Amino acid sequence: MATILLVLIYLAFISLGLPDSILGSAWPVIRQDLGAPVSYAGFIAMTVSGGTILSSLFSDKLIRKYGTGVVTNVSIFLTASALFLTYFSQNYIWLFAIAIPLGLGAGAIDSALNNFVALHYKSSHMNWLHCFWGIGATTGPIIMSFHLSSNGNWRNGYFIISIIQIALMILVLFSLPLWKRFEHDYKSTLGETEATGIGIIKVFQLKGAKPALIAFFAYCAAELTLGLWGSTYLVSVHEMDAKSAARWVSFYYFGITIGRFFSGFLALKINNRRLIRLGEFLSLTGGIILLFSGNPFLFLVSFILMGVGFAPIYPAMLHETPNRFGTELSQSIMGIQMAFAYVGSTFMPPVFGLIAKSFGFWLLPVYLILFILIMLLSTEYLNNLLHKKVK
Repeated sequence: MATILLVLIYLAFISLGLPDSILGSAWPVIRQDLGAPVSYAGFIAMTVSGGTILSSLFSDKLIRKYGTGVVTNVSIFLTASALFLTYFSQNYIWLFAIAIPLGLGAGAIDSALNNFVALHYKSSHMNWLHCFWGIGATTGPIIMSFHLSSNGNWRNGYFIISIIQIALMILVLFSLPLWKRFEHDYKSTLGETEATGIGIIKVFQLKGAKPALIAFFAYCAAELTLGLWGSTYLVSVHEMDAKSAARWVSFYYFGITIGRFFSGFLALKINNRRLIRLGEFLSLTGGIILLFSGNPFLFLVSFILMGVGFAPIYPAMLHETPNRFGTELSQSIMGIQMAFAYVGSTFMPPVFGLIAKSFGFWLLPVYLILFILIMLLSTEYLNNLLHKKVK
């Protein structure tokens, strides 16, 4: 039973990554077709993020009431419906409306599955699952690119991805009895008292909650800022040609994906806290190299180092949640951790854009190092606060 559910979760993580990167890859064609200003892609993405943050905050109550399987199934239904309706979009107003269920579905399923894996599976699986998300995020643009190049129809790309989501939804629907039985057996071992959650306000009062939330915020701020502005930094500050700069950024994402694959094996040998610390020092080293180097080869080294460094941090922090706060409270804080992560990824990259507009893109390494240091100090403070020694 546990193996069947794990296979479904792996498929769900691929599915979760599929729609995350297709708006950007298809936007040049979409905006012309629907007559939308070029800047509206950012506003649509922020609308999706708003729904994601909202559903993450309330995911605990939903999961406790309906169970992980039902929440996962409804979430996939919301994202599949949103993607399917995008096929019929008549103007950009549709895209804003569709962005709401797309975000609500993504946030709920992300919180539900991450906590489920943190409770029931080893840390290695958390790393591999997020590696599979990267496979989905890579495959989405490939599907879209195929349809754009074959017939120039972006709608078919959305349609195909929605069909994939619907197929997964049907699989999860038929597996609902397994989810219910698995969670029932697990709750019976905890006892009814331990199975109850706490409210959002009380989560902030938990010992160690604030530094944990800051760490999630800082991590996503750093990861997404480099992904968004890395190419622009290389072009504007170091006068690299746009094609080479884009290739360097692709190596950054490759570093994250392949790093999570190998981190899964490393997690079999060392614990989450050591993985987090190793990732933080690697990414910090990459940021320092980027700040002080003027050599194109070292730019590549720094991008790969930061990608490989970032790779284990997010999965390990998620998997460490039950160890930090107890299994009975993990879902309560998991949703809020995810919300803080989405706030960091949504708002901090645009904030750097405003800073760079006024003071220059040369500040990118400084900005990244600042958030990496905030993350490092937060996680180390959290380890000391909870008196958990690394063995």
